[in-house]
Amino acid sequence: MRKFLVVLLGLVLLAGVFAIPQAQQAKLLIWADDTRAPVLRDVGADYTAATGVEVEVVEIAFGDLRGQFITAAPTGEGPDILIGAHDWVGELVANGLLEPIDLGDKAGEFNPVALEGFSYGGKLYGLPYGTENVALIYNKDLVPEPPKTWCELLQIARELTDPEIPQYGYIVQNPDPYHWFPMLSACGGYVFGKNPDGSLDYCDIGLANEGAIYGATIFDKMIEEGLLPAGVDWDTMTGLFFGGNAGMVISGPWLLGGAKEAGINYGVAPIPSLCCETPYDLSICTPKPFAGVQGFMVNSFSQNKTLAFDFLLNYIATKETMLALYRRDPRPPAYLPALEDPEVASNPDIAAFGEQARSAIPMPNIPQMSSVWGFWADAQDLIATQQAEPAEALQEAVDKIKEALGCP
Repeated sequence: MRKFLVVLLGLVLLAGVFAIPQAQQAKLLIWADDTRAPVLRDVGADYTAATGVEVEVVEIAFGDLRGQFITAAPTGEGPDILIGAHDWVGELVANGLLEPIDLGDKAGEFNPVALEGFSYGGKLYGLPYGTENVALIYNKDLVPEPPKTWCELLQIARELTDPEIPQYGYIVQNPDPYHWFPMLSACGGYVFGKNPDGSLDYCDIGLANEGAIYGATIFDKMIEEGLLPAGVDWDTMTGLFFGGNAGMVISGPWLLGGAKEAGINYGVAPIPSLCCETPYDLSICTPKPFAGVQGFMVNSFSQNKTLAFDFLLNYIATKETMLALYRRDPRPPAYLPALEDPEVASNPDIAAFGEQARSAIPMPNIPQMSSVWGFWADAQDLIATQQAEPAEALQEAVDKIKEALGCP
């Protein structure tokens, strides 16, 4: 009898008829950080009013979500729905913790790059809601017009840089492969190649190919010339930029709140083309930053998957909810009706990050990516501290990554 009622509940919910006694006994548990939780509580209240299904939202720090989910999900103590980043997918799927999601006709309403980010093994494992990527953020009082080419960026840097103040025309975190990747990818560098079926080939590593070495060499020359200091952490970079002593940085939407509080007259623009003394066609020397995607995932151990899918497809995948999430944490919505809404489309910061996103690629979401970051960062540090030439440092990193992954 119980099995019959569960099936009946699923069929009725899918049919759009919600007010039945059995639904009042059900409950959805959602884990989210403090940014998303308030919106989900409001949406959950609407869902409860319409269906009788209680929705509980538990706040967990973003940095703790994945680890706690991995521990709790197999025991039946985890949430029905988890909000997190697309690059968690590979690890979570490998551990059997995520349920595939079928968006049906709604798939066409989402940014294809965002869907690609949450795809693994040919299946979709997340309903995306927001995208993020880095771009060039500049101080208009120091840099009235953003550079379009790296030659122009270097010229501005030479005019503004004075380490004695200290002041820099351009500064970026290092060693930090995430922020370094646009320089390596611009002329053809990549992390993992692809198999014929579109899946990532983790033994095809393009971090030491000709294009990657070219970008690393520009970085190396900036260090040598004193235009860029080595060993720049987040606090150093933001301290200089928020203090009005840095003309340009590469960062994401997460930096803008601090810039506004500091009263910086900032602008956002695409990262300049790596054009200087290059034999490459400029059309293939456009920096390609990583695209990050935030979204909703369903616990494969959930006893309420039908409810979870109904909640996501009918209450989360709406322009109203997506705009509410955008207002809490402004970043380009992955849901196209929200992205195209005048409230979002008229925001110059979102428009600029969106322009850069056209060349962005999803950060690899396969578990093997965890073996890349450390060796890659070591290579950048060796270059920045002038202990190794770019080609040597990058090749050593690739060799170590392949060894760690068991590649020939």
